[in-house]
Amino acid sequence: MPTKLTTEILTAAIEGFEIQKARLDAQIAEIKQLLGGAPEPVAVVSRPSSPSRGRRKMSKAGRAAIAAAQRKRWADKKEQPEAKEKPKTKRKLSAAGRRAIIAATKKRWAAKRAEAAKQAGAQS
Repeated sequence: MPTKLTTEILTAAIEGFEIQKARLDAQIAEIKQLLGGAPEPVAVVSRPSSPSRGRRKMSKAGRAAIAAAQRKRWADKKEQPEAKEKPKTKRKLSAAGRRAIIAATKKRWAAKRAEAAKQAGAQS
């Protein structure tokens, strides 16, 4: 199932890759310094300033309205009697159906025995 790529996901991916790039650049500069070369200035990539909204606050009235609505839903659910499902009745097999199944089974077994006898006769 494909993941829906939202702007937030893509922004987070870019930030993560930029952090990895900065880390790799620092490691490359460190290795170059060990080789004796002059260290190249490492460009530090700062995180893009995303509009950080912070945590949204809800008023007491808003919380009270939500709580009241939830209590009403629970009260409505408790009032309604649960609709009990009637138990499924077991299906009955008619006598004619049973005879037909028995006859078909006997016919299959007779054919299987005849095939086995035929193969046993051919091997001897």
